[in-house]
Amino acid sequence: MSIDETSLSNGELYTILTNKTAKGRKGAIVAMIAGTKAETVISIIEKIPIKRRNLVTEITLDMAGNMGLIAKKCFPNATRVTDRFHVQKLATEALQEIRIKYRWQAIDHENEAIEKAKKNKKKFEPTILSNGDTIKQLLARSRYILYKNKSKWSEKQTERAKLLFELYPDIEKAYGLAQDLRNVFENTTDKIYALTRLAKWHEKVNQAEFKSFNTISRTIQNHYQTILNYFDNRSTNASAESFNAKIKAFRSQFRGVRNIEFFLFRLTNIYA
Repeated sequence: MSIDETSLSNGELYTILTNKTAKGRKGAIVAMIAGTKAETVISIIEKIPIKRRNLVTEITLDMAGNMGLIAKKCFPNATRVTDRFHVQKLATEALQEIRIKYRWQAIDHENEAIEKAKKNKKKFEPTILSNGDTIKQLLARSRYILYKNKSKWSEKQTERAKLLFELYPDIEKAYGLAQDLRNVFENTTDKIYALTRLAKWHEKVNQAEFKSFNTISRTIQNHYQTILNYFDNRSTNASAESFNAKIKAFRSQFRGVRNIEFFLFRLTNIYA
């Protein structure tokens, strides 16, 4: 099983419980409940007989407290697995936060240089790097590079990354931390070894002294057990995210959702 939240219209959130074995086809939707409040969702799911709910052996979810409570209360026999992509996303966001911080600094410096040049009645000439980027452009154009593993960089992207890391060693360090965390999930099969590798990653984070990465480190430590459960069957919430995309595509076919009840009726007719 997977549990996640989805938006139908005007940002209204629904909690959606899906069955992975249906592979996004008939039988995928187990329950779709308005709102994300744990008490409400639990009361609805508990209408399914406990005998059937006890058959669920594993449920994937994000790190939101309400989702954890719903899974624990409604599926007492199920192993809870934190979606590793949510964990990795936090690290990527922390990395991008550092890049954005330097980009704003570069914009400020350029504005100051332009104003100074005007004051001195001179023409402003920005510094052009060896790849043709200005500093400001380098920081803006490096966004997508930082999402990818360096083995997937093109020649131009490799050159851009080299310049970026030379000018901003902090970004290189943060990129390394994000990639190291990704490698723990992608290249580790043993749960005990994963625990050791995560401990080493925490130590690196501690030494790097990035506030955002320290926050991620604490978050991982607070969800250790459910994160490590990933290494049992390598289950993720990818099927739930994929089903969310399917709902959005279904919604766009109807040019939005004017009548929620009718939309849910159509959706459950096809997928429940």
